[in-house]
Amino acid sequence: MNRLAIFLIRFYKRWISPILPPSCRFHPSCSEYAMQAFQEYDFLSATFLSTKRILKCNPLFAAGEDPLPPNPRRN
Repeated sequence: MNRLAIFLIRFYKRWISPILPPSCRFHPSCSEYAMQAFQEYDFLSATFLSTKRILKCNPLFAAGEDPLPPNPRRN
């Protein structure tokens, strides 16, 4: 499932994102954050982290640096 999610994110970054105006308020961008999450975490955890991040990407939350938290299950 993670590989499919990564494929879909890459598709978005390659074909959809360039035609939209830049809007992400964070670094790394929301799509890059999601890509990192699916590379580092299991599917459910990555989906939760990515959704939480996308919901925070609006004027009600402070913008800036928001790195992916370390995975406690990885050595």
